[in-house]
Amino acid sequence: MTLRRYVVCPLRPAIAAIVWLSVIASYNVTAAQVGHDPGHSPYRDVRSGAAWVLTFGNLGGSRGSVGVGLSSGKTGGIRYEPSFGAIGASLGLAYGGTDRYVVDPTQDSLSPQRKTGPFPNDVVLADAGLQLVLTGRKTWRGFAPYVGGALGVAISGSSPRDASGYKFGTKFMLAPNAGVRWYPARRLSLRGDFRLVLWKLNYPISYKQPASDGSRVLPLTAALTEWTSHPWATIGVGWTF
Repeated sequence: MTLRRYVVCPLRPAIAAIVWLSVIASYNVTAAQVGHDPGHSPYRDVRSGAAWVLTFGNLGGSRGSVGVGLSSGKTGGIRYEPSFGAIGASLGLAYGGTDRYVVDPTQDSLSPQRKTGPFPNDVVLADAGLQLVLTGRKTWRGFAPYVGGALGVAISGSSPRDASGYKFGTKFMLAPNAGVRWYPARRLSLRGDFRLVLWKLNYPISYKQPASDGSRVLPLTAALTEWTSHPWATIGVGWTF
C-alpha cells in the first residue's frame, strides 16, 4: 500500500467532515445564544491574538516489525498559535527523550546479542499545522474543542552504536490531531492535545543477509521501508498576547 493511497484517499471525506462540523458548531453557538441574557450566556468571545504554549507529554507507538524504531519517551516543547477566528495556525518545536533497540543481523536468532537495548536515542520534532475550533470564535463555559493536522520533521539525536548500518536519521511526519482548550481567564489557557504521528522507517539491506544459522532479520521478500504510528499526548499552558 503506497503512502498516497494510505493518506490521500481519506483526505476528501475528512475535509468534508471537518467543514460539516464547523458549520454545525457555528450554528449551535449562534442558536444557543438566542434568548440568553449576554451576562449569563455560557458562551464567551475568545480573545484575539497569538498564544505561546509550553507543552509536556509522552510519545509512544510502534517500533516497527524489526523493533528498532524510536518510541517510549517524555516530551517537552513550545508552540506558537496565531488565531484567525475559528481557524488557527500552529508552529511547534519539541524534544523527546525516546529510546530504541539495536538488532545485529550477524548474530544467530537465539543469541542474546541479536537484539539489545533499549538505548537512549533522543529526537527533535518540528511541525506546522492548522486547527479548526469547533465552537468558532467563542468558548462554551470556557472550553473550546478543536481538530486539525500538521506536517513536520523528526530529527534523531545521538544514536547508539549499530553495526547493521541502521539509523533513524531525519523523517518526514504527518500528525492529525484533536484537543480542547480551557480558558480560566481571558489570556490564560490550559489544553490537552492528542496527535497520531506517522513516519516511515528505512531498513538497511544487511537485515536480509543470513546469519550463521541461516536466519534473517527480514525475509527476502519483505520491504525495506515501513510506516509506523505514534500516539503523542500532551498537556500545555498557554498565554495569549
